[in-house]
Amino acid sequence: MKLSWTLSLLAAIGLVAAGRSPQHVGSAGKKLAQKPRSVPRQPLPAGPKIEKRATSKYATAETEKYVVNGTAGAIPSVDFDIGESYAGLMPISDEKNASELYFWFFPSENPAAEKEILIWLNGGPGCSSLEGFLQENGPFLWQYGTYKPVPNPWTWVNLTNMVWVEQPVGTGFSQGEPTATSETDVADQFLGFFKNFVDTFAMQNYTVYIAGESYAGYYVPYIANAMIESNDTTYYNFSSLLIYDPSLSYDVVQQSIPTVPLVDFWGPLFNLNASFVEYLHTTADECGYTQFLEEALVYPPKGILPSPPNVANDNDTCDLFDAVFNAVLLVNPCFDIYQVATTCPVLWDVLGFPGSFEYLPEGTDIYFNITAVQEAINAPVQEWMECTSIDVFVNGTDNSPPSALSVLPGVIEAADRVVIGHGLLDMILIWNGTLVAVQNMTWNGAQGFSTAPSEWDDFYVPYHENNYDDPTAAGTLAGAGVMGQTHTERGLTLVTIDLSGHMVPQYAPSAAYRHVEYLLGRIPSLSTVGPFTTMEDSSY
Repeated sequence: MKLSWTLSLLAAIGLVAAGRSPQHVGSAGKKLAQKPRSVPRQPLPAGPKIEKRATSKYATAETEKYVVNGTAGAIPSVDFDIGESYAGLMPISDEKNASELYFWFFPSENPAAEKEILIWLNGGPGCSSLEGFLQENGPFLWQYGTYKPVPNPWTWVNLTNMVWVEQPVGTGFSQGEPTATSETDVADQFLGFFKNFVDTFAMQNYTVYIAGESYAGYYVPYIANAMIESNDTTYYNFSSLLIYDPSLSYDVVQQSIPTVPLVDFWGPLFNLNASFVEYLHTTADECGYTQFLEEALVYPPKGILPSPPNVANDNDTCDLFDAVFNAVLLVNPCFDIYQVATTCPVLWDVLGFPGSFEYLPEGTDIYFNITAVQEAINAPVQEWMECTSIDVFVNGTDNSPPSALSVLPGVIEAADRVVIGHGLLDMILIWNGTLVAVQNMTWNGAQGFSTAPSEWDDFYVPYHENNYDDPTAAGTLAGAGVMGQTHTERGLTLVTIDLSGHMVPQYAPSAAYRHVEYLLGRIPSLSTVGPFTTMEDSSY
């Protein structure tokens, strides 16, 4: 749920309006016939090398009202200790009756995290960051098709202090009437919230990192830019950002224009007949998409690109994105636009959207819509939706240009690191569209990348133990070895994740963990070969 349905596409496809959006959204007696095995070339490192705090500097009179009881059973269905955390509503300004954003903050026990904070934002617009918390990078996970939450060995809290924030106003548990008309408004409101957060938890002069996915391709760069322009390192000491499968450019650039190459690359997963694929190619040629991609994906680029064909994305004849989505649903009714390798059956999702449409079996509940859960995490008792049904922008319109066409180049120039990761199994926002956005962008004195993806370095994820014997740990299994390609030029790093869909920390948690190690400056590059920094042997 990184992008909500904000185009007319949902109506055309007949899906649920509150659902995910292309705009941006074994039993005890059973044994595996053959147990999968990893074959490392050397002994695997032991578990995390993190010492417990005797006392917490965050437990003060100011923070007392935000304390969450993290002991086993205190939060419904969570039968293990999740550690120290704080949650609740924080105003976006000091004005009386100001709107409030809901947050959940987890201090890290990693000594390297002493004076830093990483902010996580989901997209939409209007989708809750508690989705990222529960199914991507939080301290406990409740994945699709699983019975209950389990501890998350890949939580980013292992690496640094983390805060998940539901924003803009109108999202999740956040309170108030949406007044934002642009990303500038959203950033201003967020900075007001964050100043109050910093004062409450005494985090002045902390180094700030920001990460997010999907429509957070708008949120994160605009908020980072506002922090940079504030020239106030006491509250906004911004360092680096990470965005996954982000909204960076025009919708047509990230959806319809690169649709045909995606279908060609993953042909058997789409299983479309030959005559329809031929029609797609013919239409892409006639609509100017083929030629545009040929001119755009040149390394180094030849110059600033012309306006994309069908830039308003309003020519139905050229709407190849919808055409493919409708066609593939006929052959695979369980197709997930967020992860194109998904087939039937549909797995139940405790948040209600296990893919492209809503699915809530009888007798089940949305987890964050349960009163006892809301009370346990200091949330207002009210209806909670993963992606809000109201407009978080006045009149439903974000008046800001995409970040790659506005603030992102300047943020790259000011940041220590900017990382853009993209799952190749994502259709909601397509990898070639991200490449086009980057190749048309100028930063630090040059345009785009000079090196083609075919020449990039391997993205390496350390080998590690996967526990096949513990049935409760099956939802935390994660890959290792070469999991994509990566390249850095002039302060911008791109990285692909071969077997991930839209939500990279959910589909490839070990890969995302490695990205955060790089974001925080704990490893020199994403092609570094060596163990995770939180393992006993942290040399590389």
